[in-house]
Amino acid sequence: MADQNESLAVALFSELLMTEQLVRNQLTKALPKGMEISHFSVLNHMARTKTDKTPAELARVFHVTRGAMTNTLGKLERAGHIHVRPDWEDARRKIVSLSPAGVAARDEAIVTIAPIISDVVGDIGADRVRATLPVLRELRSSFETGV
Repeated sequence: MADQNESLAVALFSELLMTEQLVRNQLTKALPKGMEISHFSVLNHMARTKTDKTPAELARVFHVTRGAMTNTLGKLERAGHIHVRPDWEDARRKIVSLSPAGVAARDEAIVTIAPIISDVVGDIGADRVRATLPVLRELRSSFETGV
């Protein structure tokens, strides 16, 4: 039984990793010039949550190091997509907010990638995608909690 589970696990992760690579390649090509998936992810998260965040909070949300997030935020700030300001309550921290240009860049990216993702949903079938989402969330949760 353990061998069957291990074999199934290897097959699952092989498919997930190959799919992830293919998705990244397709979306990277479709995103507006100069935008990386990490940039879109941060802009999209901030647009959806409509809340300012600290760089440390964003690093935790995306499961990256603070250094990696600082790099991404620096690029977004130079592009004018975010504003980074001191936290007036704690001078050691910074606060990141989405700029109007960041909202526009995120919206432009959505327009370019939505047809690609929509085609995939159409190919697989909306009902099958809906049924798969809870499984993927559970899988992600297992990794987040270290189970």
